[in-house]
Amino acid sequence: MAELRTTVLGYPRIGPRRELKRALENYWSGRGTQAELLEVAAKLRADTWCELSRSLDSVPGNTFSFYDQVLDTAVLFDAVPRRFRELGLSELDTYFAMARGRDGAAAMELTKWFDTNYHYLVPELSADTKFALVGDKPVQEFTEALAQGVHTRPVLVGPATFLLLSKGTEPGFAPITLIDQLVDRYAELLGKLADAGAEWVQLDEHAYAADRGEAELEALRRAYDKLGKLANRPRLLVAGGYGDLGPALAVLAESPVEAIAVDLVSAPDTVRRIAGLTSLRDKTLLAGVVDGRNVWRTDLRAAASVCASLLGSVGSLTVSSSTSLLHVPYDLDAETGLEPEVRGRLAFARQKLAEIATLGKALHAGASIQNGAVPAAGSRDEQVRARIAALTPQHRRRVDYSERAAAQQERLGLPPLATTTIGSFPQTTEIRKARAEVRAGRLSEQDYQQRMREEIERVIRLQEEIGLDVLVHGEPERNDMVQYFAENLVGFAATELGWVQSYGSRCVRPPILHGDVSRRNPITVEWTAHAQSLTSKPVKGMLTGPVTILAWSFVRDDQPLADTAQQVALALRDEITDLEAAGIGVVQVDEPALRELLPLRAEDRPAYLEWAVESFRLATSGAASATQIHTHLCYSEFGDVIGAIDGLDADVTTIEAARSRMEVLDDLRAIGFRRGVGPGVYDIHSPLVPAEHEVTELLRAAVQAVPAERLWVNPDCGLKTRDYAEVEPALRALVGSARALRG
Repeated sequence: MAELRTTVLGYPRIGPRRELKRALENYWSGRGTQAELLEVAAKLRADTWCELSRSLDSVPGNTFSFYDQVLDTAVLFDAVPRRFRELGLSELDTYFAMARGRDGAAAMELTKWFDTNYHYLVPELSADTKFALVGDKPVQEFTEALAQGVHTRPVLVGPATFLLLSKGTEPGFAPITLIDQLVDRYAELLGKLADAGAEWVQLDEHAYAADRGEAELEALRRAYDKLGKLANRPRLLVAGGYGDLGPALAVLAESPVEAIAVDLVSAPDTVRRIAGLTSLRDKTLLAGVVDGRNVWRTDLRAAASVCASLLGSVGSLTVSSSTSLLHVPYDLDAETGLEPEVRGRLAFARQKLAEIATLGKALHAGASIQNGAVPAAGSRDEQVRARIAALTPQHRRRVDYSERAAAQQERLGLPPLATTTIGSFPQTTEIRKARAEVRAGRLSEQDYQQRMREEIERVIRLQEEIGLDVLVHGEPERNDMVQYFAENLVGFAATELGWVQSYGSRCVRPPILHGDVSRRNPITVEWTAHAQSLTSKPVKGMLTGPVTILAWSFVRDDQPLADTAQQVALALRDEITDLEAAGIGVVQVDEPALRELLPLRAEDRPAYLEWAVESFRLATSGAASATQIHTHLCYSEFGDVIGAIDGLDADVTTIEAARSRMEVLDDLRAIGFRRGVGPGVYDIHSPLVPAEHEVTELLRAAVQAVPAERLWVNPDCGLKTRDYAEVEPALRALVGSARALRG
């Protein structure tokens, strides 16, 4: 039976050139067939197994997904909501309908995977849910790999984590109470995998990196006591990434499972706790010493020292990544434009495989580590640091909201139920083509800018015709809401092919924040001022907030995040000053990632929320009272950060609410939120176009919680990923509903 010596907990699946993204979007649009999609998927799986088998002793399997691994698990165990069953679609199209919505069946809720920028689909469960093992994806992919000569270790979302990530469809129902029923279905699956020849199975119980009560720990205990005592099963590896497993580590150590994976990057103090758990001395421990979430090279000598210190405390030791490598790009060798001093500090997924192999040889074969040191940290800007040292509390405070609201209403004269969008408009083929051509040198910068001005005018005229109250310029010049700013700030580097999956076919290229941050020149002022010159209606300046820029970048690890956030905030503060000087009266500073970076453990949250809120206020508090500051948040459990949302002190907060049917309003009501709020009424992550009566239904619920003069009407998020054929009727429904309710 194969031993675990070197492995990773998972691997990127979208394809080195985003092959799966293109195949998915071709299939959804009707340009590609199901057979073509399946062919691309099979090749990506085969290429991954082959690549991993060249470097690792144990290869994870079942890590491929057409959309999301939690959605895969829901389908595997027949947790398909009735509204999708009733569509009468094929198995694959039902799966995609759950993710994207279809024919009036609203998509399942989308939210962040722990404290990352990956999103998962939230399963919907009730006391009446009856799980059944109706799928065989893990077995199919195991046998598929075996036929190609690779013996994989199937990876499954653990039963307790699946339930803890689910939502109850009835008030007060806790899905974790279904643990015994679900474990029985996992037992069936483990038997099938054993019969197919699987020697190991990995069960991801990452939910225990967060605070869990005794009932949840007892569910974990019962689950693995039962699974561990099965007569017919593979050996079990239970993985806990994204933080400290806390008391769950002792629960798992005392269970009959054979191996446990721990994240020693996010939770290095776990090393000391391991020494005190004598029940680990007959188990295999996977030491997650190579960072699965960031792109900096591993200090191999330090990692080897950590591994060596654990040898006497466990039965055997495996070198591993701290989490799945899903969160990092494929290959540093594909990057040709990075500066050598930056490049020398980096390791993408393929380079991390080499690091793990090197550490494995040092640990198990006594090989020495050559050149294990990491190059020095990034550059310092003493002027930036002096500016931060001179800050006072007043730099983070505005006058009272009531005074600001009066000044803003006098300046803007907006109606109740004011309508707007979040910022971006669809990025058409023509826009993307122009950007590619200017990058390739086939289009002059002057001609490119003229095309963007023409697109901005088209977007302004469309918004005026639809009847929106506060307009946006549509952001045609921006490739990404974070990358665009990173490319215009000192201290960042951009990649060419550093794509990372965010959800489904949506990929992002996180910039690399490697040094002190400052602003060279104004970034958005010219485009926003041009848009404002075309209309008498207010146009929003659109900026990305400091927390989101950090969350959606690979950030330097040689100083506290709070220090880096202040540097970004000062650059944005200067941008707002220049927008005001150009006559812009509304500025939106997006912070969709505010909840994303929230530590999983409650004891670590106050410190994070303090610096996160203060960095936003540092960016925005230089604005005049008559300048209306908006912020935007999306796709998170907002109740966890509702106090911080209030603390941002934005004049208007727009927030995702369509998929959750305005759930966030209860949280806002509970804290007495008294500023402007725009709960989204149009789910832009679904191709479904809302009818006016559907928007009205959501708005009627909203006005029960927020007075009309403080209630804004807007989509859930930016419109970049949608087509105009969807956007125009949706915005007309939005405006029509708002006008009707104004009376």
